[in-house]
Amino acid sequence: MISNQILQNTIDGLKGIARMDFCVMDVDGKEIVSTADMSCSAREAVEFAASPADSQEIHGYQFFKIYDEQQLEYVLMVGGTGEDVYVTGKMAAFQIQSLLAAYKERFDKDNFFKNLLLDNLLLVDIYSRSKKLHIQADVPRAVLIVEPGNSRDNNLLELVRTHFGTSTRDFITAVDEINVIVVKELSDGDSFKEIDKTAKLLKAFLQKEGMKDIRIACGTVTKELKEVSRSYKEAKMAIDVGKIFFEEREIVAYNELGIGRLIYQLPIPLCKMFIREIFGGKSPDELDEETLGTIHKFFENSLNVSETSRQLFIHRNTLVYRLDKLQKSTGLDLRVFEDAITFKIALMVVKYMKYMENADF
Repeated sequence: MISNQILQNTIDGLKGIARMDFCVMDVDGKEIVSTADMSCSAREAVEFAASPADSQEIHGYQFFKIYDEQQLEYVLMVGGTGEDVYVTGKMAAFQIQSLLAAYKERFDKDNFFKNLLLDNLLLVDIYSRSKKLHIQADVPRAVLIVEPGNSRDNNLLELVRTHFGTSTRDFITAVDEINVIVVKELSDGDSFKEIDKTAKLLKAFLQKEGMKDIRIACGTVTKELKEVSRSYKEAKMAIDVGKIFFEEREIVAYNELGIGRLIYQLPIPLCKMFIREIFGGKSPDELDEETLGTIHKFFENSLNVSETSRQLFIHRNTLVYRLDKLQKSTGLDLRVFEDAITFKIALMVVKYMKYMENADF
């Protein structure tokens, strides 16, 4: 169904061109939109709607019927003088009827993609409905999820649609009250670069429009329409994993999540068992800030003692002393690759557990 605002804008534009007044009523004669006080007659509109005629002149006004797939949807009343009233009215009725068809197709596509993303369609339905809606099934696509910073911005959906313009190759929708989803159709070739470029351009556009703290997550490329739901699930995981392990990133791709993707799928009881086995009753994040800062810098420099001490502006022996102290308290020597990996994973596991405990499900 077309919104009243769209109808009003349409007839205002028609009035500006034709210099005639228009009134759109429903089949019960109730005025929906009008360009002027035309004293729209409910009784005359109802009688005309019940008649077999598609157009009729009544008391100096020209009436027209507007259909939506053979079903009478609106009655259009046109007021003006001259021989062009009938022709103008027919053109106006055709314009509104075309808008009905376009918005109905858009609604049908929106419904189709929502059900596709949520895995609510059988395989046979995916291909039959996509064919009916003129959606190509065998082209590469990827899903991007756009998440606002704090709460849902009512303009986000329309802003994203504005950015992608009138392209029929891409589809923009929302399946919840927060995120906007883009089903991006890709060209053959280096698809990952195309996704990354799309995400960066979208991010820049939204920032220019005054939207801050936007996060964009990307799923992997699919070759078939039936696989789009998989890319959507991957993008959803990328949103969550990005918040836990890549807080500094505004754009996160599923295929860049690394070990964070594995940790995110671990059950909490197993995570607690792992931490308990390695550290006993302690937690690695309970260390003082100086020690944690030293550890993170040591990891950043690939376990290089000399470079880490240089960047921390401390003597090499001071760093060795801190690492020895850490080894005594945890039993892990970070200068040994295996122990360093264990400690790094433990820090990530603790971070994941805290996120899950604080998450609002």
